Amino acid sequence: MVRVPPGMTLVVGLGLSGRAICRHLASLGTPFMVADTREAPPGMAAFLEAYPQVKVHCGPLEALNLEAAEEVVVSPGVDPYHPTLAPLAEQLNPRTGEPRLVGEMALFVRATHTPIVAITGSNAKSSVTTLLGQMALAAGVNAAVGGNLGTPALDLLADEPDAELFILELSSFQLETTPRLGATVAAFLNLSEDHLDRHGDMQGYRNAKQAVFHGAQLAIVNADDPLTFPIQPVPKVTQFGAQPPSEHHWGLAYHQGRLTLMQGATPWIAADQLAMLGQHHYVNALAALAMGEALGFDKASMCQTVIAFKGLVHRSEVIASLNGVSWVNDTKGTNVGATLAAIEGIGAALQGRLILLAGGVGKGADFTPLAAPLSQIARCVMVFGQDASRLESALASHVETHRVEDLERAMEDAYALAQPGDCVLLSPACASLDQFANYQARGEAFRHWVTQKAQQIGEAIP
Repeated sequence: MVRVPPGMTLVVGLGLSGRAICRHLASLGTPFMVADTREAPPGMAAFLEAYPQVKVHCGPLEALNLEAAEEVVVSPGVDPYHPTLAPLAEQLNPRTGEPRLVGEMALFVRATHTPIVAITGSNAKSSVTTLLGQMALAAGVNAAVGGNLGTPALDLLADEPDAELFILELSSFQLETTPRLGATVAAFLNLSEDHLDRHGDMQGYRNAKQAVFHGAQLAIVNADDPLTFPIQPVPKVTQFGAQPPSEHHWGLAYHQGRLTLMQGATPWIAADQLAMLGQHHYVNALAALAMGEALGFDKASMCQTVIAFKGLVHRSEVIASLNGVSWVNDTKGTNVGATLAAIEGIGAALQGRLILLAGGVGKGADFTPLAAPLSQIARCVMVFGQDASRLESALASHVETHRVEDLERAMEDAYALAQPGDCVLLSPACASLDQFANYQARGEAFRHWVTQKAQQIGEAIP
């Protein structure tokens, strides 16, 4: 049994966030040791060189005695309900008054008084966080952008000490170990099945996300998704959604014959001005506008930023047109809700039919919500990877399905099947880790295949 010394902080997990936690604790002069369930975590040699005095335990957490540890700080990838860790969540740290078990964001909140914008949801977090960051830049606000997206929050403290605002994408894993965030603005964009293998059920998942509202001054919620509404008192709540808005809320409505992004009765931007296509993108823009307006950003600069924003790489990204067929990379669609948004957003303007490429690690999700919209617009669904059989079972009675071994074969078969006006959409509704290092690698494999095929047949790449 490895005993954590009295008064010592234990950091669990040596991934990106875990290393940021270690750097932060070292900067404070806080004594710490590290545990990782992997026998040989990547980058261990470099870590030991940087922290030669820090003790590292590699292997099962059951081998640790945590009785004397003052605090245990877990990385987002570590399940706080692990039997060794869970009891600490019920015990208070006498120094901080918080649970003895916390995550990186608890340390972040203690270390700064700078206003925080926190953005969570099952889908579109990265897009909305990035867009709001660009709005802040255009408005002349020195904002630091990161969290679950890009730079870990604790590294932002060190890298951007003069920041006037922190704009943070936060996952359910980060939020469930944050006792009180205290955000100036907290946005809950949407909720759909994801990470049920970690949270147990939708209620557990929602409860984790709801921590974004702890201590918040303003909640931004989705009018079309009541599960995003705060279950605890928040001084002010603003809604956004796809329907015409009321009062000071945000929505879509026709103004002078054009679909328009509106705040109450006030028009802001006509949807046909945006570089992004699809209702889901318009709704994401409304969420960002609602936050920017609440933060006092200049209206003209916000509108210019939204109009110019083309979205993120790997999120409904048009790669090329091959023989009149659009090939769209939405590899970041790693859950059913994200894939539904992509299907509905693209389907609204589709001239032909949709060929969906889906599969990977389903994380226990229910795929049946995909069946109805696909039955209306899909030519075929190519399923592959670990949960291909589950996808096939959920969809086969509603839409033609072809089960293949991997993404490359799915693309080859889609190319042979597609007709002019169709769209081939990679939006897997699954994580990628059965066949790829991450969702980015999956998207790059898609991009490479399409680019190579375009060169073979003499098509231009935009």
